[in-house]
Amino acid sequence: MSQKIINTDDLAFLLYEMLDIERFTQFPRYEDHSRDTFDAAIELALKVASETFAPHNRLCDEDEPRFENGKVVIRPEVSEALAVLRDTGLMAASQDYERGGMQLPAAVSQTCIGLIKGANVSTQAYAGLTIAACNLIMAHGTDEQKQRYAEPMMAGRFFGTMCLTEPHAGSSLGDIKSRAIPQDDGTYRISGNKIFISAGDHELSENIVHLVLAKLPDAPPGAKGISLFIVPKFLVNEDGSLGERNDVQLAGLIHKMGYRGTTSTMLNFGEKGGAVGYLVGEPHNGLAGMFHMMNEARIGVGLGSVMLGYTGYLHALEYARERTQGRGLAERDPNTPMIPLVQHADIRRLLLAQKAFVEGGLSLCLFSSTLVDEKKHSPDAAVREEAAGLLDLLTPIVKSWPSQFCLEANSLAIQVHGGYGYTREYPVEQFYRDNRLNPIHEGTHGIQGQDLLGRKVTMAGGRFYQSLLTRIRATLDECANVAELKANAELLSAALSTVEEVTEALQAMKKSEPDRALANAYLYMECFGHLVVGWLWLRQAQAALRGLQNGGERPASFYQGKLNACDYFLRYELPKPLALAEVLRSADRTTLDMPLDCF
Repeated sequence: MSQKIINTDDLAFLLYEMLDIERFTQFPRYEDHSRDTFDAAIELALKVASETFAPHNRLCDEDEPRFENGKVVIRPEVSEALAVLRDTGLMAASQDYERGGMQLPAAVSQTCIGLIKGANVSTQAYAGLTIAACNLIMAHGTDEQKQRYAEPMMAGRFFGTMCLTEPHAGSSLGDIKSRAIPQDDGTYRISGNKIFISAGDHELSENIVHLVLAKLPDAPPGAKGISLFIVPKFLVNEDGSLGERNDVQLAGLIHKMGYRGTTSTMLNFGEKGGAVGYLVGEPHNGLAGMFHMMNEARIGVGLGSVMLGYTGYLHALEYARERTQGRGLAERDPNTPMIPLVQHADIRRLLLAQKAFVEGGLSLCLFSSTLVDEKKHSPDAAVREEAAGLLDLLTPIVKSWPSQFCLEANSLAIQVHGGYGYTREYPVEQFYRDNRLNPIHEGTHGIQGQDLLGRKVTMAGGRFYQSLLTRIRATLDECANVAELKANAELLSAALSTVEEVTEALQAMKKSEPDRALANAYLYMECFGHLVVGWLWLRQAQAALRGLQNGGERPASFYQGKLNACDYFLRYELPKPLALAEVLRSADRTTLDMPLDCF
């Protein structure tokens, strides 16, 4: 395999045979497109990923950015790769034609982004954060802000960041201390300290547009008092030229376990009187705007987790096929040749688990991407509303499930390599280190679980939760009388019933004892996530069976591999979190009752 970023058969299978993304060409926005244009964009992205981004992935891990003489020094390959991303149009693949974009459906643009992430997640982060920040400004900014900041970001001239976290507050955004003082000219003076700001400083672009959370003098306490501001590194004149340096200072770089190619910074705003900032949206409503970027970033985290897990799996698969070691358990003659690792049952278990996690995770991310286009462009208002609700419901799962279980895939990839996997001579250890950040940033596993259980399943009176369950039941009905799928459908049906029972019990308890009901939200996240991914695996199995029976585009071995991976996930992985369903159903108090002085 010349590239070990993605199995292109798997990608085409998910996009066209399972999700049927060609249907989006019926939307006016995409009527100029066809499968040929989708494939051309994906092929271009894979070429850029494998030839431009992948070669310096290890180099940036070993030679991470440095803070020298007040500036950040980064390997030149990073700038060169980002220039290619900009010049090919891939950086703005989803944007409008008139803004220099390719106007691709989200499932295709996310695929292109994912391929870049799989090749070099650290370098891609500069572009990914920029587009997310750009999209926020396009959604919530004024026309002037769109022209002055978002358009140069789409063009790759300016890069962007999100500045939320402060040293004392962590994920508790309601406790931030950064302040914004109104000025007579309509601007604000921003002061405060931000930490863990990815891509917060560098010399890769003409300017950096920081999106900063801060509080006005009259702000109410807590999260309802947060406002959102554009704070550029360099002020931008009316004609688009750069003005003087803003009062934003790099306080230092943070040295990370992985993801080392992306600068992680400490930024000080207002050391010299206050950084000039521009209000985005309404005062005290900054989280509504920032969540536009955060939710996009959360989906990006999930996709990045999948792709790091996926490339680890492909490296492990190649190693297992080529590395010979040991003999079959029934072979007693030590003079017989050693066999490839892949012939050992336990190695196949490790590979099957990785395949189930990463291909299941990719189906989750791509399915969610289809909801983005249905939400924005379907001519049917009811379809748009349902897609928006389902996307909101699934966002914590898309962020958190892959970051948990595709990280596990990276761990298993190391295991396949044995002792070699734990050395720096093989890339799987870097993939693990890079992926270990994903369960942390953009909201931890526990935070996403609380969001899912505490808010998302009950929003709109539980309407979208029920809508998802209706879709799952429809798939179960389709599989009930299909001999090859019936047994797995029964397993998924039992899991569905368990999740329903647990959800009902916890929602009832949440009214009187919310702390107790949410104490094990992380486990609820895993149960719910496994249910959704199990459903998508059953849908993959349906499509694979059609391919086998009707002579599909891919080899029979590919389709059979899908059926076997579905068997594995539903028989081996689906039962694991659900085995603890009674802990959830009873709202077990073990964690709450542990005395603080007993640790």
